[in-house]
Amino acid sequence: MRFLPILLSATVAACVASASAQTSTKSAPTAAKKTSTASTAHRTPVGPTTDDEKAIYSIGLSIYGSLSQFNLSPAELDLIKRAISDAAAGKPAVNLKIWGRKIDPMMRARAAKASADFLAKAAAEPGAVKTASGLIYQELKAGTGESPSATDKVTVNYRGTFVNGREFDSSKEPVPFVLNQVIRCWTEGVQKMKAGGKARLVCPSDIAYGNQGRPGIPGGSTLVFEIELLSIGPK
Repeated sequence: MRFLPILLSATVAACVASASAQTSTKSAPTAAKKTSTASTAHRTPVGPTTDDEKAIYSIGLSIYGSLSQFNLSPAELDLIKRAISDAAAGKPAVNLKIWGRKIDPMMRARAAKASADFLAKAAAEPGAVKTASGLIYQELKAGTGESPSATDKVTVNYRGTFVNGREFDSSKEPVPFVLNQVIRCWTEGVQKMKAGGKARLVCPSDIAYGNQGRPGIPGGSTLVFEIELLSIGPK
């Protein structure tokens, strides 16, 4: 999957950065240890300032972006920090060749549970309607006029998020498309809208991108879209 190579390559880069930091600490003069603990204990972390520091910091952001799909607890995040430090020291606690194979199944299992919990909660919200396909439709703002048909060209604004609220896509400007040329969830859901209206579509993976996913969207993902239907054009 796309996320695992990103995670592994980013982790390697982070390990290199961590190893460099450890080397620097080990080579510091012994006298530096005499620095008052009182003056350092409450020191506020300094944010990245140089271009290189900002790039290194971005490695951490990239790693966390890849990790967010695992729905990790604070304790599990601490384990990942420890793993990076252990790898930088050349003393990993487990064999990556053995345990690395378990990452993808664990990710899929956690994603499936998170999706099921989210779908049940979304279907119970006031005004939400669950259709036979599994789509959960919730009108946010009523539009006027006719609803589009599957062969109509429509123009929309939208924002897409995962069930944990992390955004994966949004329109920077109005987007036109023919309604039957997008994912099934949109084809069905937007036909329930009227021009000027806004709606929330919760899309199970089988009417979104399925188990194969797409770049930036892991397979099996339930997706949430907030859509504003701006206009309905000719077929």
